Amino acid sequence: MSFQTIDPTTNKVVKSFDTMTDTFVESALAKASATFDEWKKTDYQTRAQLLYTVAGLLRAKRKELAHTITLEMGKLLSHAEGEIKLSAEIFDYYAKNAEKFLADKILNPVHGNALIRYSPVGILLGVQPWNFPFYQVARFAAPNIVIGNPILVKHAANVPQCAIAIEEIFIEAGAPLGLYTNLLISHEKINTLIADKRIRGISLTGSEIAGASVATEAGKQIKKSVLELGGSDAFIILEDADIDKAVDWAIVGRINNNGQCCVASKRFIAVESIADEFLEKFKNKMSQIVVGDPNDAATQLGPLCTEAAAVKIESQVKKAVEGGAKILLGGKRVNREGAYMEATILTDVAPSNAVYYEEFFGPVALFFKVKNEEEAIKLANDSPFGLGGSVFTQDVERGKRIANQIDTGMVFINHPTWTQADLPFGGTKNSGYGREMAELGLDEFVNKKLIRVSELSDPF
Repeated sequence: MSFQTIDPTTNKVVKSFDTMTDTFVESALAKASATFDEWKKTDYQTRAQLLYTVAGLLRAKRKELAHTITLEMGKLLSHAEGEIKLSAEIFDYYAKNAEKFLADKILNPVHGNALIRYSPVGILLGVQPWNFPFYQVARFAAPNIVIGNPILVKHAANVPQCAIAIEEIFIEAGAPLGLYTNLLISHEKINTLIADKRIRGISLTGSEIAGASVATEAGKQIKKSVLELGGSDAFIILEDADIDKAVDWAIVGRINNNGQCCVASKRFIAVESIADEFLEKFKNKMSQIVVGDPNDAATQLGPLCTEAAAVKIESQVKKAVEGGAKILLGGKRVNREGAYMEATILTDVAPSNAVYYEEFFGPVALFFKVKNEEEAIKLANDSPFGLGGSVFTQDVERGKRIANQIDTGMVFINHPTWTQADLPFGGTKNSGYGREMAELGLDEFVNKKLIRVSELSDPF
């Protein structure tokens, strides 16, 4: 397996990297193990200071890091800078709040006294995706390092320079060797690492297939896993919604990151009384999206991450049409060099269509018209995924009531599904399990140890 920087605007190889040897990986594990023995003894102030330093370096290097993201996976440059900003905020958030969140929890048992004390579990393996090469790592690394767990990261093969840059930032920040280690290794080596007794937990963000593989192997080894997999978020527009605002957010929800977000709005569900108005305005705005070089400030839609990704999304559209769907807008590759796909809207996608239950990981929106609120909820839940969703209505209480009936890990009212440091992130069903971010992000890979002190007269 090769790790290559391939510029998706040209599909040309920029730089290649060698896969790390088994000897290197063994050395990395040994260093992480030795570091764990020492890092778990450090106080929260020491760990927090490291995170603050990492956050400061991310901000100081924001522009150069953003250019690396854009080069390797095609994200709009302004969005890449936003990703670095968000990543720094995540490190700051855990530096500021972890000690409070992980403080002893005093219990009041019938006999004696007791408390819950949080302690690290050991080395963790993170398998990370290409679409947010810094943010995804930040939400895994920040909480676990402040808990006391060293981490090994196997990043996606198409963002090797991003992966290397993150490790270099930790080294520059003064992290002990072995606390954060980047591994340029093949997917086949993941199971070997999971089986290693020194690895105590695994976190993966990726496809359903990858998630099933990691969960299976982790289960065999009796090790905890956290999975954030695909999504096909519903974007419900009710008859009392502000249509113009809903359209504006629909564009953001579908086109953000060139349409390559797990938690993006992908299925647009409008009640029939306003469906035609919404669809016409949505189509008009989608048709005006500027496709171009992601380094150009005027560009609104850049390339997909790789040529293979562009070929896949184009083939999905073709399959949808073969199954009876209609192309309202786009549907083809952009006539230019690179991994570009037109902004696309599909209608008449029936449950019998082969793509109905699939995730579209690109700038393709599926539109559905329903009779009423009840049908909207039913359609929203008719998906194997359960990551996020949105409800647009001017009646907030109504929105909350509907949100309660949507089977996903997250629901946003009058906004596409989003992310920030102080909000928990995760899904249900085939979108995975476990939570990252916010206080809940500290709960996954930590030993919640009961310490009970008995009285002399304790009957037990």
